[in-house]
Formats: sequence, C-alpha cells, structure tokens
Amino acid sequence: MTWTIDSERYAAAPTFAAYLGTVVKHAELWHGVYRTSAVGPEAVERLRRAAAGLRLLVLSEDWCGDCVSVVPVVARLAEQAGVDLRVLARDANEDIIDAHPTSGTKSIPVVMVLDDKLRELAWWGPRPSAVQRWYRNEGLLLAGPERGRRKRAWYARDRGRSTVAEVLDTVERAARSALRPSIGPVDSLTTT
Repeated sequence: MTWTIDSERYAAAPTFAAYLGTVVKHAELWHGVYRTSAVGPEAVERLRRAAAGLRLLVLSEDWCGDCVSVVPVVARLAEQAGVDLRVLARDANEDIIDAHPTSGTKSIPVVMVLDDKLRELAWWGPRPSAVQRWYRNEGLLLAGPERGRRKRAWYARDRGRSTVAEVLDTVERAARSALRPSIGPVDSLTTT
C-alpha cells in the first residue's frame, strides 16, 4: 500500500531551520548537533544524484534523544544536497506515525522519502541499526538516564556516519523504485 501525504499538510510542515527555531527541550543540544554536523562531499553527491525530484519528511519531537542525535544530521545532509526536507511533530500526526510502527511502537525519528506527488517510496527509522540492536539487547535493561547517556555517547562517537549511510541507502532504494513504479513502495529500512 502506498501512503501519501496531502499537499497542504506537507506545505505547512516547517523546514528544519524553522523547526529548529521552535525546539525547547534540549535546545542547546539540537543547535550544537546541527552546528557541528559534517557530511562528506561523497555523501552529499550521492544524495543529490539519488534524490532528484524526491523530498524528505521527518517525524520528530524535541524531547526525543534519538531525534536530537539524528534529525540535525539528516537535515545537514539534505541542505547540502539541495533536497527539500520538512519536519512534522509525531504527537500531532498520529495517522502518519501509526503508518510507520517499529516493533509495534511509535518510535521516532521517522525519515520518509516522498516522490513529487508526495507518495511515500520508503522510510527509515528510528535509529541506526547498531544502536537499535544495542537498545533491544542491552539498553532496555538499563535505567532510563543511563540508557540515554550511553546512547548519546554512541552517537557522539559515530558523528552521524551510520545515520548518513543508512538514510542514503534508503533514498537510493526509493529512487530505484521510483524508476519502476509498477512494483510499488520498496521495503523500508527500519531498525526494528
């Protein structure tokens, strides 16, 4: 089944810069991650080639530790490649998050790849596969503050490399499927 967002809701969704201006929780960290995000020229060129005519839509919330570690990196990549990226609040868009479950949960962020008619071709989320494996196998056994501290340390060491690689893979698969519309949406790269 192909999921489509209506054009008015997409147009009303803030750009990342506008979204960044509204964050309250972890505001300093949001700004810091965005300011220090560095994306290599090869990744930018890969996205530029793959995403011609495509758009990115992200579900996020400012209180989410994974969002603050992932969304600014994806935004920096999209910005440098000239790809339109919009952000919607998960809690205000239940229909969208319900269409993107991760192991039955409403985990975020969710990065959706949309075609020019705003049909979803693929989606990625909620975190890089290495963090998701750790989270499922070990992280859930830790108290919330310790789990958050360890995830944040992993993200700091990784410096967005895993996020960029996995989002690029998702966009490239989506672009290939857009060339073969009869096959429908591609399998999503979710880190369940």
